[in-house]
Amino acid sequence: MEQTLTNLGLSVLFAVLGLVLLFVGYRAIDMLTPGDMSHRIFEEGNVAAAILGAGFVVGLAMIIASAIS
Repeated sequence: MEQTLTNLGLSVLFAVLGLVLLFVGYRAIDMLTPGDMSHRIFEEGNVAAAILGAGFVVGLAMIIASAIS
């Protein structure tokens, strides 16, 4: 039982760490691209900005997942 709780705690810790790193990475790409990316995606409906953001998030998530595991 103790090992299960330890593994559960570590899983939650790594999940939170991955989400924090993903958020920081998204903010970094937002600062590197001209304009406010969230505004372009949600307010203006810019599909190209949404594809760029989605591709970046998926790629970064794959890197973080392989680094954590």
